[in-house]
Amino acid sequence: MARLGLRGIPPIVWLLGLASLFNDVSSEALFPLLPLFLATLPGGSPAVLGLVEGAADALGSAMKVLAGRLSDRGPRRLLVVGGYALPAAARAAIAAAALPWHVLAARLVDRAGKGIRAGPRDALLADAARPGEVGRAFGLQRSMDHLGAALGPLVASGLLVAGASIRATFWVAAGLGLAAPLLLAFRLRDPAPGLPPPPTHADEPPSPTATLPPGLWRFLALAALFALGNSTDAFLLLKGREVGFSDAAIPLLWFGHHLVKTLVGLPGGALSDRVPRIAVVAAGWGAYALAYLGFALAGERWQVAALFGFYALYHGLAEGAERALVADLAAPGLRGRAFGWYHGAIGAAALPAGLATGWIWQAHGSAAALGTCAALSGAAALLLAISAAGSRARVAGP
Repeated sequence: MARLGLRGIPPIVWLLGLASLFNDVSSEALFPLLPLFLATLPGGSPAVLGLVEGAADALGSAMKVLAGRLSDRGPRRLLVVGGYALPAAARAAIAAAALPWHVLAARLVDRAGKGIRAGPRDALLADAARPGEVGRAFGLQRSMDHLGAALGPLVASGLLVAGASIRATFWVAAGLGLAAPLLLAFRLRDPAPGLPPPPTHADEPPSPTATLPPGLWRFLALAALFALGNSTDAFLLLKGREVGFSDAAIPLLWFGHHLVKTLVGLPGGALSDRVPRIAVVAAGWGAYALAYLGFALAGERWQVAALFGFYALYHGLAEGAERALVADLAAPGLRGRAFGWYHGAIGAAALPAGLATGWIWQAHGSAAALGTCAALSGAAALLLAISAAGSRARVAGP
């Protein structure tokens, strides 16, 4: 039976979790302020925000597929370290931006870095986890990621209250972002040549012609449909401002949201080691759809604040379980490729999702835009639940 605690988790999982924590302190000190910063630049608007975030995630998706394939040939360490270094440089460029296209270019570099590291990092995590505890390993990594994301808005809010400008806050965030690549550069190592592989993943290198199983492609199709409704969270921060939250309070909303995600990430991942993963993912997607429906209808600050907490249930249930499910559906020697396609499918939907949400928001208002996201994600959750009922034995977690 899968364990819920922290004992016995391999060191590499902790190391990659710490890198995620440091990176997200930097990223989330910047992200909740990005919509506000963009609105101060000439030509900034919700539609431009959708273009910036959607295009950045779309580029990241292409990088994820390529990096995933490369990581199965090694060395994964270089891809992971480089994937954390590029965003630190990109955040400095955002701090120096004077026009919306400057922000777009910097976000492209940021998301390219994320695309480079995502597949190799997740493959390392899946290979390092003990049998029956893959969900727990991913849950810990996601919880540490969210802990950093909770601390980041506190840093931003503290700087703003102390009198710093948004641009100055971005410069501090860029400096903090250097901790992740430096930590990994000194501590992360690929297996030494000539040593036997660990007994839990003693598989042969994948053949260049090896193919991924049909079950994985079916899941990726539904994940892409869900991603069409999973537009950038920057729109939720705009919703917070729409109902009356101040600029200094917006990062505190983001802090509370990530604090809840930190608490539910590990239990959610461990839960998927005990019950069918696909059912856990479907429940998470359903929680997302309900949260976005609530955001569409909300008109008071307390409602938006409560919804940010409820929205975190999606992350706790789905994020670790989705990655563990991908690891289940692909042979260990093909996991880099599988995670590359997983992240790539989600990222490919980001551009149309961002553009559509931004356009609907600008033309018809926030309720119509967020309601559309709720409808698409709800459809994906329903289809996945039907798939879970029909194929529980085949795709159940260990």
